[in-house]
Amino acid sequence: MKKDTLAVKFTQLFASFTVITLAVTFVISFISQIQFYRSQREESVQFVASYLESTLVADDMYFVWYQKYFLEKGGAILVPHDFDDLTMQDARHEYEDCLSKEFPGRVLGVDLDFEELSENGKSTYEVYSHEFYQAAFEKAHNIFDLAYTYYVVPKDDGTDDVIFILDCKRDEKTVGGKKYLDLGRTMTFDRKNHKRFWESWETGKRSVGTEIFEKEVGRTFAYYTPVFINGQKMGIIGVEVEVSSITNAILNATLRQMLMIGLVIVVFVGFLLFIIRKNYIRKLVYLQSAIDDYSRTKNSDIAYNLLGQVKNKDEISMIMSKFANMIYELENYMDHLSRTRQDLQESQKAAMELSELAVKDALTGIRNKMGYDKEVKKCVQEIADGKTDIGVAMIDLNYLKKINDTYGHDKGNVAIVTLCQIVCHIFDHSPVFRIGGDEFVVVLRGHDLEHIDDLIEEFRRQLKERQDNEELQYWEKTSAAIGYAVYDSAVDSDFDSLFKRADEAMYKNKEAMKAARE
Repeated sequence: MKKDTLAVKFTQLFASFTVITLAVTFVISFISQIQFYRSQREESVQFVASYLESTLVADDMYFVWYQKYFLEKGGAILVPHDFDDLTMQDARHEYEDCLSKEFPGRVLGVDLDFEELSENGKSTYEVYSHEFYQAAFEKAHNIFDLAYTYYVVPKDDGTDDVIFILDCKRDEKTVGGKKYLDLGRTMTFDRKNHKRFWESWETGKRSVGTEIFEKEVGRTFAYYTPVFINGQKMGIIGVEVEVSSITNAILNATLRQMLMIGLVIVVFVGFLLFIIRKNYIRKLVYLQSAIDDYSRTKNSDIAYNLLGQVKNKDEISMIMSKFANMIYELENYMDHLSRTRQDLQESQKAAMELSELAVKDALTGIRNKMGYDKEVKKCVQEIADGKTDIGVAMIDLNYLKKINDTYGHDKGNVAIVTLCQIVCHIFDHSPVFRIGGDEFVVVLRGHDLEHIDDLIEEFRRQLKERQDNEELQYWEKTSAAIGYAVYDSAVDSDFDSLFKRADEAMYKNKEAMKAARE
């Protein structure tokens, strides 16, 4: 009778717990899912805005030229409406061909200013640049499933009008029977409904919070990021995301989730009641008997028998498990200590492997700035100990920015790796380090230190041979400046002094190369 009464009480308790738990879980889950959804969307909007800002700012003066010309010409610029990645490359080639014909051997932004271009040159530059930036805004819009991405410039006429320069939506116009983008569209962003937009523009800071609009695409909220280049405020990026009417969808999903949880709880409670009735007393009796047997016999096999009775994690099973472990602990102590020692050795090995990776340059495979700093500490100690047979060679890759801007960063990486291979091949008796994007350092020792002049000559010979090789691409015609210094106690007080002399020698070589080109 007592068992039945206890079972009924447990049943009532579990039933009440189930109803309350499901109700509370439903409310919390519903609210948290809505908040999580909105939070995720706001984070994605801010990320996209930052990404688009970095895309524009990275081009520096090239984007400034693009925007200035756009504001001058506006709708007169004819950008094909249906351009894609392939035709965008064609536009780039057209611009480059025009540039090479008008200004052979000169590079825009290096020794050629935008204002020097002919009207045709400016137009081809503008078409390619617009397609490139437009594609970036469209890709961000599509990848993150946004409602709208755009870049606008407020008019300086005292009105609330803004000029749309970049827009993920392709508006169309027809000129001479062909379809082009309808550029230079003007809209009014009244300050009442676009408060955060104007706050962001006037303060030059990213908007904090969002603005919500009712538009043709549905209910959206917007996030704004002003764009600065060289301290000049250029325009503002707007990113809008649709806030769908998700309440019903989340509600239905939450109800289905609660039904499944309720079913699981009912099954679990029924099973738990069955286990309590069947095994509660039996386990207590078994545990008491095991304690008595161990008190009499001190037989450690009792621990194995107790663990064999542990089928779940209820309180009685935990007591049985802990008592068994108390018996079993001494027997397994030495084995546990051995395993701990082995784990420690494996951890030390992994730590050493991580340490090696930390000083390795991912692109070239040689040691990086961290590895160089370690080598400097070693050199400082050697000099303090009187071991001064040491030198430093500085190598700096030329035209890396031009290669990156003109041919892409992958070709810039090829140029870096090619120079690294040449340096490592020539200075094969000394450690080589990549301490910056286009800078390498060789710590000269032994054979390389003794034959440094011959090695410098061989380095320059190999570079000239590559530059004269017409079969090589521009980024493969490696050009670099080099300078070195050998430790001299009469002029060098420490390793830093040696490094500065090598660096100065390299820059003198770079200036000489620049003067020779001019």
